[in-house]
Amino acid sequence: MCPKPLPCPAVPAPATLSVAILGAAGTIAPAIVRDLAESGEVASMLLLDLDPSRAAAVAAAHGGGKARAGDVDARDTAALAAALDGVDVVINSASYRINLDAMRACLAAGCHYLDLGGLYWMTHRQLELDEEFRRAGLLAVLGIGSSPGKTNVMAARAVRELGGTVDSIDVAAAGRDPRATGGFSPPYAVRTLIDELTLAPVVLRDGRPVEIAPLDPGGTLDYGSPIGEVETIYTLHSELATFGESFGCREASFRLSLAPVLLGRLRELASATPEEVSEATREAVSPSAETVSVHLVIARAGERVVEMRAVSHPHFGLGGSVVSTAAPAAAAVRLIARGQVGATGTLPPERCLEPELLFAELESRGCTFELLEGGN
Repeated sequence: MCPKPLPCPAVPAPATLSVAILGAAGTIAPAIVRDLAESGEVASMLLLDLDPSRAAAVAAAHGGGKARAGDVDARDTAALAAALDGVDVVINSASYRINLDAMRACLAAGCHYLDLGGLYWMTHRQLELDEEFRRAGLLAVLGIGSSPGKTNVMAARAVRELGGTVDSIDVAAAGRDPRATGGFSPPYAVRTLIDELTLAPVVLRDGRPVEIAPLDPGGTLDYGSPIGEVETIYTLHSELATFGESFGCREASFRLSLAPVLLGRLRELASATPEEVSEATREAVSPSAETVSVHLVIARAGERVVEMRAVSHPHFGLGGSVVSTAAPAAAAVRLIARGQVGATGTLPPERCLEPELLFAELESRGCTFELLEGGN
């Protein structure tokens, strides 16, 4: 079953919000900060990181005069809750490992919560906090980046096109940097990428979650221009934690395509020591401002096939792969501020965000959407 169109409004919200960003010195946070700096719905930002000097640099470069930096260890729930005094919404762009700590701090501080994903197993644990967020009248959106996030809402739109009944949903993501120099240039946190590649992927088969081998080949997939046909692998992803319940599909999967040089380096790091991974992280170079990210969602019901394709182009002078992950979180903040999110509790994006509203926000940030229908 497909989530019905969502009512608006139901979550009371001020016209302008104070937003805190965790992991403010990371790869994705600068794009989130830049996006929110351009958003009239945001009055101020608190950029929190273990390295306050780097967070301050992000505030100065991207905050548009709205941002200030601070330091906090998000694993210290009491300290984080104290730092969040007066904050309306938290965007957790730090490691998925601190998701539960950050959520508990939000409950204590009385603010809404957004993150960029829980890598499947963490998402299941986060969903257990649903009743606590409902009682508090708060919303926690689990995984509102590019994938999970944008792809979840694309799936909702595709299933709606099929009339609300679906047999299978397959998600695929790819990004390429036309100015790549051959150096190590990960699109997001290195440790998260390694976890995605080394933990057993989960797919839905006959309505049940099934673990398959890490790096299991997913075959060749045509992502369209500018990426074209490329090889894919199955990886662990959060969409698979909620698609079965959200849509009633009995089959689902997630596939990823990384540039061969990047995938080769990550394979090496998969067996490296923590110290070697930390050293590689320090030596990594940021993707160029010309990267492009493509996401596909393919939904099937009987003989009907609906495919949604999203292409994220460079925006704000930042590459499409980074903007693709940052823009959905920033868009969700604006929708909350306008009272256009009609839910409380702990929910995946497909159960609380209206596709057309989110897509309109993302189109203003350099993302294009295409819906195609065909037969098997």
